[in-house]
Amino acid sequence: MRLDIAAQTDIGRRKKSNEDFYGVFRENTPGLTLFREGALLCVADGLGGHTAGDIASKLAVSVVKDALKEPPPPPGENPGEDMGPLTVVEQFITLANENIYKTNQDLIKNGRPMGTTLLAAVVTPEAVYVGNVGDSRCYHLRDGEMIAKTEDHSWVDEQVRLGMMSKAEAESDGRRNIVTRSVGTHPQVPVDKYRWHAAPGDKLLMCSDGLVNMVKDAEIRELFAQGGSAADIAHRLVERANDNGGKDNITVIVVTISPNPFRLAFMRARRFFRKSAHTLMWLFLLLVAAGAGFAAGYFVRGLIGK
Repeated sequence: MRLDIAAQTDIGRRKKSNEDFYGVFRENTPGLTLFREGALLCVADGLGGHTAGDIASKLAVSVVKDALKEPPPPPGENPGEDMGPLTVVEQFITLANENIYKTNQDLIKNGRPMGTTLLAAVVTPEAVYVGNVGDSRCYHLRDGEMIAKTEDHSWVDEQVRLGMMSKAEAESDGRRNIVTRSVGTHPQVPVDKYRWHAAPGDKLLMCSDGLVNMVKDAEIRELFAQGGSAADIAHRLVERANDNGGKDNITVIVVTISPNPFRLAFMRARRFFRKSAHTLMWLFLLLVAAGAGFAAGYFVRGLIGK
């Protein structure tokens, strides 16, 4: 499996500091057991107006990195149940929340507690697994189509989902930066989970809201369509966000997935047989019984014929 990965973060044109942070962790990470091939990718956007947003984003990515040292749980018994590495990632996003929340309780007595968005993805030859808290976003691109795979946890997006605001109104609303779910500001936080199959040529975009608030989806799709390496695309995205105003920190991770098609077919076949072992065993026994019955009947008919 070959992954072309590029990540870039930029302070933008208006901010005095960069509270975004990202992590790209691949197969050469010491102690890795979570997967044999692939990468763990993280984007965290520290909450502006809160205490130490830059520390919160760095701490969140650091905690999730430790998920690489955990083995993936066994697959579920039924097809479609296998959440694989995502189950581990969810546990470590929860752990990051607990760590940052405890730090707030111990050290931050005055002011707004530190917190961060946190988007984590594990990319393997078979699938993409994503866990998300906040309004950083993951896009999936295939054959020219681009789909936002995550749901923003922001006030304006909740208004849109409730039918209280149109998408056009949300895009220009001054409250777009208000998140309704974040890591570290509350004792517990629910984690949204997503999984989908990977295919050769798929592309991923993980980004903070500093990109999507400055560059519309149609523009993002056009910048991908211009081609080039992941680094070329990442540079174009950040440059366009700054050209359009750069009102916030901008962080992007761009991935092109190129799994070996033969290995991908083998792994999917192995998973199918592993999940279907019980059913296949009964089918085999039925076939053996049917064959034995047929043979016995043939033998009896032969005796009668004599």
